[in-house]
Amino acid sequence: MQPEIQSFFDAATKTVTYLVSDPETSRAAVIDSVLDYDAASGRTDTASADAVIAAVREKGLTVDWILETHVHADHLTAAPYLRQHLGGRIGIGEKVDTVVVTFKHVYNFGDDVPADGSQFDHLFADGETFRIGEIEADVLSVPGHTPACIAYRVKNPDGPDAVFVGDTLFMPDFGSARCDFPGGDARALYRSCQKLFALPPETRLYMCHDYAPGGRDFQWETTVADQRAQNKHLHDGVTEEEFVTMRTERDKQLDMPALILPSVQINIRAGEMPQAEENGTAYLKIPLNAV
Repeated sequence: MQPEIQSFFDAATKTVTYLVSDPETSRAAVIDSVLDYDAASGRTDTASADAVIAAVREKGLTVDWILETHVHADHLTAAPYLRQHLGGRIGIGEKVDTVVVTFKHVYNFGDDVPADGSQFDHLFADGETFRIGEIEADVLSVPGHTPACIAYRVKNPDGPDAVFVGDTLFMPDFGSARCDFPGGDARALYRSCQKLFALPPETRLYMCHDYAPGGRDFQWETTVADQRAQNKHLHDGVTEEEFVTMRTERDKQLDMPALILPSVQINIRAGEMPQAEENGTAYLKIPLNAV
């Protein structure tokens, strides 16, 4: 009943994709996939997703779930491509509609982008349970970075649970997620992190990104105990007011993610590309002076 976890690190976006499987039933889930995208040329590639597909086939797995922790602003999701080749259902938090509505306005999208989140196969509620084979998992609402962020907790009766936290937390030496995107809320993020920190101290936390501060090796697994003791923004003793002040001031100094404008418009579509125009080419939109 112990889940197997395989990670795939995309150096271009510093994103970690996870393949979580039940060795007893060979059922699996993919969390936070990446579609390679070159901003200079506007070309996409599937090398990162193909590595996941190859691992699934090598292990003889059946994918039931293709999961998103939130609408990513730093990379395009490969969810539809994975579903095409591996099957499975695309899932995300039920509050994704708040993100979709916000960015539909930014991009001036019409009815081809449903505002209710129905472009995703399943919308998870806080506390909802599901299975990866015979392994139990549930959903934790962790808003702050975006209003729709969720974490996936995969149960392990033989050891510590594994929680995939998305962008809510980073490794302790990098701290916490920014909260200055539309709908972001530093106070909500603090409370979400305290929710994670209330889990058993041995609980394993898996990050969606790592930026290797100081030139250390890339890392993306830590524990609740390590975060509470060492997180540079949120270690035990940091008050909510101290965190909100720090996070607000820090966010004012950050540049926008390089791929936010192409990423968000694809990711609120559950990864589907815009419909091709009469010349057979699909186009992204870049709103001027709007973000």
